[in-house]
Amino acid sequence: MTLKMMKAIQVYEYGGPEVLKLESIQCPDPQEGEVLIRVFAAGVLPIDWKIRKGMTKNIFTVQFPYIPGTSFSGVVEKVGRDVTGFQEGQFVFGRAKGTYAEYTIASADNLIQMPEKLTFTEAATITGGAATAYNALFNEGELKTGQKVLIHGAAGGVGSFATQFARWKGANVIGTTSTSNIEFVHSLGAEKVIDYTCTHFDNVVKDIDFVLDTVGGDVLNRSYSVIKKGGTLISLLEQPSLDKMKKLGINGKRNSGFAFNEDLKIIAELIANKKIKAVVDNIYPLTNVHQAHRKSETGHGRGRIVLQISDSM
Repeated sequence: MTLKMMKAIQVYEYGGPEVLKLESIQCPDPQEGEVLIRVFAAGVLPIDWKIRKGMTKNIFTVQFPYIPGTSFSGVVEKVGRDVTGFQEGQFVFGRAKGTYAEYTIASADNLIQMPEKLTFTEAATITGGAATAYNALFNEGELKTGQKVLIHGAAGGVGSFATQFARWKGANVIGTTSTSNIEFVHSLGAEKVIDYTCTHFDNVVKDIDFVLDTVGGDVLNRSYSVIKKGGTLISLLEQPSLDKMKKLGINGKRNSGFAFNEDLKIIAELIANKKIKAVVDNIYPLTNVHQAHRKSETGHGRGRIVLQISDSM
C-alpha cells in the first residue's frame, strides 16, 4: 500500500544550497506506464546544482516547487496500469524526475533491473556518469580498439568511467587531472597522466585519435590542435567549432544523447562483475544535501557523489 507522506527535498526558488528544503510531502501514486520506486540512492550531478542556481533557465524552465535529481536506484514499491516486466520488490535503477526523495515515479521504459551483485550505491552512478561516458565514447564517438584517446577531467564523475571504458575497449588512454589524482587516474587504466596544474597538455601530446572533453572553455579550444586528421572530438559541455573542425579535417560534436537501455544493461554487468569500478567520492544522507551540492560545485572530486536515501543500503 502506498504511503501517504514521504521525506523529499523541495526547491521553491533559484539560489544557493540553502534553497534545498527537506520537507514532508504527499507520496505520489503511479499512473499508467509508471512505477513507484522506493529510492535507496540518488546521484548528485552537476546539472542538479546548475538547475538550482538558474543557470539552465534559458534552456528549459522548472515549475516551483520541484524535487531535484534524476539518477537513482531503489526497489519497486508499486506498479501502475499496463506495466509489464516489473513487480513489487525488484531492485532497479534508472532515470526519473525528482529523485531526492524517499519515493519517486519513473516511467517503466526508463527502468533497468539490477544485476544480483550490483549495489544500490553503484547503480545510482550509472545513468548520471557511466551512461554519459559510454554514450560519448561508443555511440557518439565510435571509439575503436587501438586508438589513442585523451580524456580531460579523467578523475571526475564521467571521466573516471570514460578512462575505464576506453581501456576496456583496448584504447591507449591519456588522462588529464590535478596533482592529487595522478596515481588514481593511473589506477583506472590511463597509461599516461598529465597534471594540468603544471603542464599544458597541448605541449606534450599530439596525433590523438579521440578527445573526450568534460571541461569546456579553454581546454576545448586547445584540444583541436592535438587531434590528428580524421580524428574525433566529443565535448560534454559545448558544441565544437564547425569551422575549426572543417579546417583541421577532424570530426566532432557535443554529446547530447543518453545511452540506450541495452547499453545500461552492459554497464551494470561490467560493474557487477568488477570489470569496471563505480568510483564514489562521497556518500551523504538526505539531510546533508546542502553539503553534497557544495562538494559537487567545487568540480574537484573523484567519481560520483551519492545521496543515501534509505538506511537499508
